[in-house]
Amino acid sequence: MSTAAPASSHTAPPSGTGSAAPGRPVGTRRWSPSPRWAARILMANLVGQVGIIGTGGAVRLTGSGLGCSTWPQCEPGQFTPVMHEAVTWHPFIEFGNRTLTGVLGVLGLATVLVVWSRTDRSRAFRLLGLVPLLGVVLQAVIGGVTVLLDLHPAVVGVHFLVSMGLVAASAALVVRNREGDGPPVRLASPAVRRLSKALVPVAAVVVGLGVLVTGSGPYSGDEEIAYRLALDPVAMAKVHAAAVWLYGAGVVALVILVHRGPAQPRVRRGVLVLVGVTLLQGAIGYVQYFTGLPQALVAAHMIGAALLVVAQTNQVLALRERPTVDGDAATAPPRPAGHPGELVAG
Repeated sequence: MSTAAPASSHTAPPSGTGSAAPGRPVGTRRWSPSPRWAARILMANLVGQVGIIGTGGAVRLTGSGLGCSTWPQCEPGQFTPVMHEAVTWHPFIEFGNRTLTGVLGVLGLATVLVVWSRTDRSRAFRLLGLVPLLGVVLQAVIGGVTVLLDLHPAVVGVHFLVSMGLVAASAALVVRNREGDGPPVRLASPAVRRLSKALVPVAAVVVGLGVLVTGSGPYSGDEEIAYRLALDPVAMAKVHAAAVWLYGAGVVALVILVHRGPAQPRVRRGVLVLVGVTLLQGAIGYVQYFTGLPQALVAAHMIGAALLVVAQTNQVLALRERPTVDGDAATAPPRPAGHPGELVAG
């Protein structure tokens, strides 16, 4: 709550860390976390969004999706599993995943407070800060529908894909928090930018096909039914692999384009991280396929898919810089020596 300002003709200088805004009388303060704590909260939100994909994978891999038979309660009349002689471990796995959803809700609320306290930031950045919290609410509803519909594979797939969208939004928040709101400054050639953006829908297809592969295989979420989607799991795995190879070819072409021409270190780092995650994820995918789908590798592959989304998001955002704005003038980052003229604000 604002406090009454003492009589004074002075005003406080603008600040994004809790000082009075321009024109605000001295003594009037608006709460804002320190930059370090803001970064920590946004990173914790990203880690949580990736982590819940891992716990959701554990639910699916162990067939614990109906460990709690109803929602929002675990069993009629009780919100938590009750230990007794006949109880299995499935309710506790499912309840653990639900508990992490609550943690994500707290982190989503903290994200909103952190982002919306920054009244000096753009409206687009602040609206992006609402996505994690709204996404958690949406996921809670989808999770409840999933239980009530006995783990229908279509709903389970939507549940996973929404999580991937939240991972992408959370990764973008972490990057945007480090930047300003000035006009974007291009850091790579037009060819690199076009190819990078073209990889985004291909990555989405790869992830979507992965959902179909899982839904048609032995880890579709129900221990009593070998598959939940009437699709040939081997054929779907081959289609998924073809999409992965197409994506991998695009990543290789991106590496060639970046290293043949001048590019800032930020661009090169983004591409190298994307290459590393892509290679690791592809290796896990093939090893799990040829070793009979061991649960540990399937879980690693699901988390790897989330990390691939993070790497792809960071790589695209690394192609430009958003300088901080001081009044009406933007301070652009320096151009690298010998960089071509496409490094311009736009």
